[in-house]
Amino acid sequence: MTRRLRAIRDGVAVLLVLFLYGSMLNSTAIASPADDGLNVTHYALDLRYQSAPETLSGVATILATATRELPEFDLHFLLAVSSVSVNNEPAEFSAKDGRLTVTPATPVADGADLLIVVRYRDNPANYPPGGEHGWGWRHSPTGAVAVASSPWWYPSSFDPADKATFDVSIIVPRGVEAVANGTLQYGPFPVPGGDRWSWRGDTPQVSELALLAIGQYELRTSTGPAGQPVVTAYSTDLGALRAPALASVERTPEIVQSLSNWFGPYPYHAQGGVVDSSFFNVVATATRPIYAGGYFRSGANASMVAHENAHQWYGNAVNPVSPDTRWMSEGFATYAEFLWSEHEGLGTAAELAQYYYDQFPADHPDWQQPPVVPDPDSHSAFPIYTRGALALQALRTTVGDDMFFKIMRTWAVGQELDKAPTTVEFVEHAERISGADLSDLFQAWLYAAERPAAGPNAGPSTTKKTAEPGSYGQITANSKLLLSQNRDRYRS
Repeated sequence: MTRRLRAIRDGVAVLLVLFLYGSMLNSTAIASPADDGLNVTHYALDLRYQSAPETLSGVATILATATRELPEFDLHFLLAVSSVSVNNEPAEFSAKDGRLTVTPATPVADGADLLIVVRYRDNPANYPPGGEHGWGWRHSPTGAVAVASSPWWYPSSFDPADKATFDVSIIVPRGVEAVANGTLQYGPFPVPGGDRWSWRGDTPQVSELALLAIGQYELRTSTGPAGQPVVTAYSTDLGALRAPALASVERTPEIVQSLSNWFGPYPYHAQGGVVDSSFFNVVATATRPIYAGGYFRSGANASMVAHENAHQWYGNAVNPVSPDTRWMSEGFATYAEFLWSEHEGLGTAAELAQYYYDQFPADHPDWQQPPVVPDPDSHSAFPIYTRGALALQALRTTVGDDMFFKIMRTWAVGQELDKAPTTVEFVEHAERISGADLSDLFQAWLYAAERPAAGPNAGPSTTKKTAEPGSYGQITANSKLLLSQNRDRYRS
């Protein structure tokens, strides 16, 4: 990297150190809220849901390792707890504002294994959504949905980069389906009081990507081209939205296959999607994105499906957790829409990138928001979604197709478990794979608060103005819609 880009990186590091040091001076806490002292490896959730009166009861069994000595530790959870045990011994506990503090009978040594069992029973609807906890427990006419809202249905790690595998077994009223991440093991299986559903997620995922959808759904099962089981679920009350939803989400196996050709092996062992009539957003929950039914009001939208499934690589396998790395999720997923457009004959990635560049003149204020310094209150999707995608096209132009896709594939598969990547690490990765000094390119496209002097197709590609690509309107509408619903989240 050049001295200038190193200076930017080092300056950010210095500010972070000063911030953390200041926090330590003003707090007696052992560590930051994200450092809960746990490395969780598995959640086994045994749940029962009833609608009248609404109650969720459960036993959460958590496998973890202590990352430091733990006289006590915290879990992120809102519901009322009846008991906690650690390594088969009863533990004391207290709860306040979504923080379940557990005091084991014997302090846990650094590096020791933990078996944590939490029993609970409560109405998740008693706890309003918002703040640091997530979107909450969302009712539907036939059940409820919890997305990016683990504290409403199971206790979890505070660390947003802590990945674990999941087993979810849940009993729901008869005639109601329960959908979660991963592979459907069985269900509906009749038991006293309802039907049991069992799901297994055997690829580690962060808690924010967990999905629980309870309601009346039309379930469809199939097998993808690579042999992965595919489960899609559609609210039975979608009405006129059912046809465009099916015309989009049922193409998931085809889209995942194309994405795999570009980005490398699909990161999970299952795929699919959920379309819910009452949900308000689109979220790339692991293995099975959830789509609000209203997102298909204008018709079929395979481009949105490509965007959300690209997040299975960039956003899930590559797991950015802070606003300054959000472009590595949204910019990459938007670029997947560019590639899908090319696949569908609606405009090449180069044509789309050049057209966007031409639509935003140098004096446009959106250029003043570089992707690594986003404005959290911005109503424009351009800085993170579109400029992030243009940065990738500029990289592709510079290094060539073969090297570009090698960078993309190795970036996804080379991620370290339980680690949140940084922009500097991506730049270093691209330079290491390509053997080129790319700091001027990334300085212009990611860091500079101005329009790059050369467009995304500079160099061996043409910089001629292009006609509007056929996919431009759909991709632009998708980005605007996603941003408007999701400005306070990092994955959509």
